[in-house]
Amino acid sequence: MPEIKDILLGNQRAGARMIRLIEEGSPKAFPLLKQLYPHSGNAFIIGITGSPGVGKSTLMDALILEFRKRDKRIAVIAVDPSSPFSGGAILGDRLRMQRHATDEAVFIRSMASRGQTGGLSRATKDTAIVLDAMGYDIILIETVGAGQGEFDIASLAHSTGIVSIPGTGDGIQAVKAGILETGDVFIVNKCDRPGADASVHALTMMIGMRNRGTQLSNPSPKWTPLVLKTKALDGTGVDELADTFLSHFDFLKKNSLTDQTKRTQETLYFKSLLNDLTLEKIRSFMEASPKYDAVLKKIQTHEMDPISAAEHVVNTMIILK
Repeated sequence: MPEIKDILLGNQRAGARMIRLIEEGSPKAFPLLKQLYPHSGNAFIIGITGSPGVGKSTLMDALILEFRKRDKRIAVIAVDPSSPFSGGAILGDRLRMQRHATDEAVFIRSMASRGQTGGLSRATKDTAIVLDAMGYDIILIETVGAGQGEFDIASLAHSTGIVSIPGTGDGIQAVKAGILETGDVFIVNKCDRPGADASVHALTMMIGMRNRGTQLSNPSPKWTPLVLKTKALDGTGVDELADTFLSHFDFLKKNSLTDQTKRTQETLYFKSLLNDLTLEKIRSFMEASPKYDAVLKKIQTHEMDPISAAEHVVNTMIILK
């Protein structure tokens, strides 16, 4: 069992043990999380998302280097696709960041998405609380990829970076998916490819149109998303990107928006916990009943189809008011 005092002192082994309990869904993790939560809320959380193949992991690796130049302690949560066999993370992202493995001010953890629609499981939020309590200045979270349901990261991070590459139509796709609404910084990576300037122009135009509509409906201070070009492989533009993220965090603090963000995040976290804990209680109740086993046997012997079986369990074992 990890010691709370060791975690609060930033002990990486204690932190890693705590995160392992979270990933395993151990009941031991819950009381420890309750003790750690009051010590969280200080880190700057940055989410990096985008379609597969746009170079997110390489960009994360370059960002770690830039933030370390600014003497920031960095924690990374790389959310990998879940293995269909073990349910674990494939660890591809962690392998790309190995040059930071000996840096004691950098902590890198790969986690499985566990089939969550937006690429994030509740374990990701719980892990962010642990890393925050450990005293890391910046927590970088890389998600599996962008899509119609990829909005989870915006509810967890202070700043969200949307990564695209030239010539893929990601700018137009962002509008279709509504992702334009969630981005604070738009990054056109691999900017040495043809069409980079056109991608920047298209995204800038779209952001301008979005902002005009937002300003009319909400006159309060509003961050104007920036579009930046990077080439993560050689670090081109990554220094400016790091500065932009830090500027966004300063903007949030100066306009008292961090408290508003925290309240929103705490409400969403509460609802997520409520859903998970309720489901766990109901499932435990059902699985402890002999009726549950009887229904399972009927499914296996084809006496009952799974749809009818699920409906039967809900109707006979849970009292609905």
